[in-house]
Amino acid sequence: MIYEFEGFKPVIHESAFIHKTASVIGNVHIGKDVYVGPGAAIRGDWGEIIIEDGCNVQENCTIHMFPGVSLRLQEGAHIGHGAIVHGAQIGRNCLIGMNAVLMDNVELGDESIVGALSFIKADTIIPPRSLVVGNPAKVIKQVSDEMIAWKTEGTKLYQKLPSQCVNSLRECEPLRVAEPNRPKQQTSYLTWGADRKK
Repeated sequence: MIYEFEGFKPVIHESAFIHKTASVIGNVHIGKDVYVGPGAAIRGDWGEIIIEDGCNVQENCTIHMFPGVSLRLQEGAHIGHGAIVHGAQIGRNCLIGMNAVLMDNVELGDESIVGALSFIKADTIIPPRSLVVGNPAKVIKQVSDEMIAWKTEGTKLYQKLPSQCVNSLRECEPLRVAEPNRPKQQTSYLTWGADRKK
C-alpha cells in the first residue's frame, strides 16, 4: 500500500517492485530495481527515506526515524528479513542480516556486513568493509574480497526479482495435490558456509 502523508507522496521508480502488503508512507524515494517484500514498513511520515537503485528491503523489515531525520540506503544495500533500520545511514553494497537492529545515527560504512540478530546501538560509526556481529554489536574483522563478491551475487538475485514479480507473481487458488513431474527449482546461490565447501 502506498500512502500520501501531509502532502508528501512517495516517489517510486517504475522498475521497482513493492509488494501489495508492504506499506510505503510519505516522504520516500525508491530507485531503480528496488525490491520491497511482503509486510515491510517504510515510514517516511516524520522524515525522508531515500532507497537508492538496486536495494532490497525484505519481508517484515521496518525503516523509520525520529522527526526531521533523513535516512539513506545507498546503492545495492541488502536489508534481510525482519531487520529494523531506525534513523541509520546504510552505505553502498552493505548487507544487514535477518532481524538485525540498527539504531539512530548509526553510520554503516560501504560494503559492510551485519550479522543476523545483531544490535548496533545509536551513534555508532562503522568503518567500510567491516563484519559486525553481536548484541551489542562489535566489528570482528574486515570483509574480504571473497565475502563481498558473495554478497554482491546475492544482491543481484534481488535486483532481478522486481521484474520477475511483475512478470510472474499472480494471486491464485492453491492446488489440492501437486501436479505430476513438478519441476525442481535450481540452486543458483549458496549460503556463505556451503559456498566455501564447493
